[in-house]
Amino acid sequence: MATINKGILGPLSGTVGTVIGGSWKGISYIRSQPTSRRSVFSQAQLEQQAKFSSVIKFLQPMTPLLAVSFRDYAVQMTGFNNAMRYTLKNAVTGTYPAFTIDYSMALVSRGDLPNAQNPQAASTTIGHINFQWQDNSGVGRAMPTDKSILVAYCPSRNQCIFTTEGQDRSTGSDSLTVSAFSGQQVETYVAFISEDGKNIASSVFTGTVTVM
Repeated sequence: MATINKGILGPLSGTVGTVIGGSWKGISYIRSQPTSRRSVFSQAQLEQQAKFSSVIKFLQPMTPLLAVSFRDYAVQMTGFNNAMRYTLKNAVTGTYPAFTIDYSMALVSRGDLPNAQNPQAASTTIGHINFQWQDNSGVGRAMPTDKSILVAYCPSRNQCIFTTEGQDRSTGSDSLTVSAFSGQQVETYVAFISEDGKNIASSVFTGTVTVM
């Protein structure tokens, strides 16, 4: 209920219909009540929101990596946003509301530098994932000094361990310490970055690995 002070032409305090009256720092005012809005989303909007949720969950743990590994394609956007755009388009599978990520179709880096040939990943040492590849230095811009990018994503914990400063391409192998994921299944990827950091390879999925 509203109170009108100093007669009918005086200040209004309270609510009358859709009008609210009050005073702020001695200044009387009236305003309309805010209208309540109940958002009703279409089926297409609900599906898109569910896809966004799945992609964000996957990418958030590797945000620092994506800032570097997707920068070549991040025109007027962040590396994370570019990775999100790519993943939404290429790596979401399933039907609403149970969308999931097809890890074999996802990229954790994107660029034009040649990746290594036949990369593989396995856990043969407790708390480690061992990566191997065939050195293809000299193919395109591939150099023996390119550094390996090694990535292990653990879906059950929604955590990611990675390095962008691994062994040289010419070594043909490297190891990623993932003791925090012991006993867990992880999704693995390998890529390369040039020694000066200017060129990056699109990642290759090296399979689901159970960490010893």
